[in-house]
Amino acid sequence: MVENEEGKVLVDMPAFNKDVELAHLMEIVRVYLDEADCELIMRAFEMADKAHAPQKRASGEPYILHPLAVATILANLQIDATTVIAALLHDVVEDTDVTLPQIEEAFGKEVAFLVDGVTKLNQFQYHTKEDQQLENYRKMILAMAKDVRVVVIKLGDRLHNMRTLKHMRSDKQKRIAQETLEIFAPLAHRLGIFNIKWELEDLSFRYLEPDKYYDLVEQMQEKRHVREEIVNDTMEQLKKALGDAHIKADVKGRPKHFYSIYKKMKKDNRDLSQIYDLYAVRVIVDTIPDCYAVLGIVHNLWKPLPYRFKDYIAMPKSNMYQSLHTTVIGTMGHSVEIQIRTWDMHRVSEYGVAAHWRYKEGAKNGDKDFDQKVGWLRQVLEWQDSSNPKELVNALKLDVFSGEVFVFTPRGDVLKLPKGAVPLDFAYRIHTDVGHRCVGAKVNGKIVSLDYTLQNGDIVDIITSKNGKPSLDWLNIVGSTESKSKIRNWFKKENKEENVVKGRELLEKEARRLNYDWKELNKPGRLDQIAKALNAGSDAELLSAVGYGGIPVNSVLLRFVDLYKRDLAKEDNRRDTMALLERLKTHEPVRRKSSTGILVNGEPDVMVRMARCCNPVPGDEVVGYITRGRGVSVHRADCPNIGHTPEDVDRMIEVAWDVGTRENFHVAIDITAYDRGGMLMEIMACLSEMKINIVNINAKVDDTKNANISLVIEIRDVSELDFVMTKIRRIRDVYTVQRANGGS
Repeated sequence: MVENEEGKVLVDMPAFNKDVELAHLMEIVRVYLDEADCELIMRAFEMADKAHAPQKRASGEPYILHPLAVATILANLQIDATTVIAALLHDVVEDTDVTLPQIEEAFGKEVAFLVDGVTKLNQFQYHTKEDQQLENYRKMILAMAKDVRVVVIKLGDRLHNMRTLKHMRSDKQKRIAQETLEIFAPLAHRLGIFNIKWELEDLSFRYLEPDKYYDLVEQMQEKRHVREEIVNDTMEQLKKALGDAHIKADVKGRPKHFYSIYKKMKKDNRDLSQIYDLYAVRVIVDTIPDCYAVLGIVHNLWKPLPYRFKDYIAMPKSNMYQSLHTTVIGTMGHSVEIQIRTWDMHRVSEYGVAAHWRYKEGAKNGDKDFDQKVGWLRQVLEWQDSSNPKELVNALKLDVFSGEVFVFTPRGDVLKLPKGAVPLDFAYRIHTDVGHRCVGAKVNGKIVSLDYTLQNGDIVDIITSKNGKPSLDWLNIVGSTESKSKIRNWFKKENKEENVVKGRELLEKEARRLNYDWKELNKPGRLDQIAKALNAGSDAELLSAVGYGGIPVNSVLLRFVDLYKRDLAKEDNRRDTMALLERLKTHEPVRRKSSTGILVNGEPDVMVRMARCCNPVPGDEVVGYITRGRGVSVHRADCPNIGHTPEDVDRMIEVAWDVGTRENFHVAIDITAYDRGGMLMEIMACLSEMKINIVNINAKVDDTKNANISLVIEIRDVSELDFVMTKIRRIRDVYTVQRANGGS
């Protein structure tokens, strides 16, 4: 078990009890919600409990404990009842027979929208897992832009999954931890939910760099006594000085988080003793004037370190965070970081965007200040039309998750821009027309080029002209996706007819360069087909986008070439398939029954073999795949190894089970169970009792003390297989039983 400095468990969470966890959740929500809301939450729990009843997690625990844990995480943020209800139901649409209309009927449109926003897109087919994951992100982000509570639920979901990650294989642990560090922890940071952000980071760090993580934990534990002594002495001196000044304040030591310490050590190539804010104190007061009064007292008591003072009250972070930060040379010559904030600021720093729903009037009447604080979400909606999922996620990382620079207008107003922003980004942030008419810029009173990289504290003055207009070169200069979108939209609207003509000319020119005949590539309907694939609207809009540089000409032409080659290959495959079928027929006399149990196009005498990747058995829906030289390979219809390319589809052929077959078939099944004495013998005895022949067996114990058993057995059909798997599931301490390629 590992704890952070607050004593909070980061890994190895204890076993849960459903009734205890439900009682804990209801105890939390009754503090800040009325009885009617609490009754709705209980109804949501009952629906989720019933829907998830047959399911278990990889740990072997009932699945309902996961949505309960997610709801509890969000209830600790004191978020509204609607979100708690959606958290309890967030997996029922994806994993059970419950539908969105049923949720809407029971709990309303708002809950249904939130549940839909966090539901993955498993019902669609994608070429790769990466494509599917990117589309999941896209759906979540766009739903988040309409209601930020979607991502708050997703953060709670991810946090509980990270807390129980030890039950996954090591490769999955690393993949999920990396994704958490790249996407979800930055989202929590951007939304100001620091409690979730820090725990996500520490847990990800623990799985991605276990040696460095535990080494840092050990170093922190070794110096804990000294650190506590320094922090306690600092607090005592500060409390006395504040008391003398009659300032009411809460003074506490602030816990440090392992990943933030590790990042600072790595960034500056320092060891633990050189981290300035390792010793930290937090002061919470009632008013903003008190904050600055405390700052004066702190600087009077100790010498401040230069360049280590930050005023996030005057210039709040984009995630709504506000505090004064200063680092001083304190007790025994050690540097101590001191944060000073009001109670309102402290609540926002703890709950972030979730603080908006702590009071019902905020959620019902709206809050202009809140909308302004999460205005960056509107950028996401602007990217929706012009971005494919990969571009959207890249834009999110660039504009939303990257660092920020704070620059000033000549009037002294502060603008926040992503790191790497240039004067053009500043101009477009002020107003779209200012960006379009920009012809130059002054930074700190001096003329600079439009590709000058803005720095914190720069004062920027944009020079405009009535005749000014964007240049295509600007797309390579600007640093934010928002600016690129506005520049592209200008070209899209201003010169549409010219862009269509130019786009067609560019495609024809590129086709000639690659030695293709444009007329052969551009078959009727082909432009429209590619336009839809690229989310470009109509064929005219696609040509226009190519003309103004919104879509690279080579990427469009490569689509034409790819479809052209597929057409040629399809025709070749059609001819090959017909010839191959004739050759595959055996020259033996026609028999009434198939010796393999499979009929190909109604013919019993075609060379057939069962695919080992999915081991189909009678009762499974099957398809045939014409191989070269090995006859027809028979796969389950849901086999992940076929059907991914047009060539695959062209080589597939109709097959059916011979209803009269009496063959036995080999099937591989995977079993996950608790590693107790006699488990394997009990499974074998169960199979022996059913007179099931075991062809092969392999068993091993993983790092989580779970037994992973792989069996190959002989069965007659899928109904017998279902019966066998059900019997094994009933054995005590067996968690999961499934066919080896993921079937149930």
